[in-house]
Amino acid sequence: MAEPEPDEELNRGLDRTKFQLRADGVPTVTPNKLRSGIHTRGYLPHVKREGANYFVTFRLADSMPKEVLMRFESEKAERLRAVEQSGAKTSDSANIQEINRNHQRKIQRYLDTGAGACHLRRSDIAQLVAAAFRFFDEERYRLIEWVVMPNHTHVVVWPMPGFLLGEIVKSWKQFTSRRAKEILGMGKEPFWQPESFDHWIRDDEEMVRIRRYVRRNPVLAGLCERDEDWRWSSAWRGG
Repeated sequence: MAEPEPDEELNRGLDRTKFQLRADGVPTVTPNKLRSGIHTRGYLPHVKREGANYFVTFRLADSMPKEVLMRFESEKAERLRAVEQSGAKTSDSANIQEINRNHQRKIQRYLDTGAGACHLRRSDIAQLVAAAFRFFDEERYRLIEWVVMPNHTHVVVWPMPGFLLGEIVKSWKQFTSRRAKEILGMGKEPFWQPESFDHWIRDDEEMVRIRRYVRRNPVLAGLCERDEDWRWSSAWRGG
């Protein structure tokens, strides 16, 4: 079977996302899609819900080879096609959510192996990113949890009224990229992967699970023994 073209797979992703939102009783068409609704940025569909909390992940440009990501995407697409062809409409939303969670777990496990140059392992670069997260806390957003890993970051954040998640993440990435590349003596090559992952946190149960994961990520990756031992995290005992 021929692989779908990128635009074809993007359209499928949008259709699946709209189906899942309708199943959850969430409108998919709104006046400003950057505040609430569905929009695309690059390849991934992004879901926004005004007044919501978000789980955001972005990673270094060299942290995941293209062929590895394509393999994960292909496996996800195959599972989604199987759901579409099964005809089990009543369970589609739950199945799609589980497939998406499994896809993200694969990516996170790969990142935790420490692929790439891992520039964020340097204390000065990690401090730069951590300071950027904290700089506008309680002014433009509420910073709920965060962690700087050797080749990626996780943030749980609530944008304050009048501020867009996309603009917040863009400011973090642009500022830290410019300064980090100066420190590292890098040329024109990108520092961060252009595409970021953001997930609207739907309920308190999901919030608890995601917050626990962010705090535990350094332990799960074998970087320390306890959450509070990792210096570049909201869980750090000194912070």
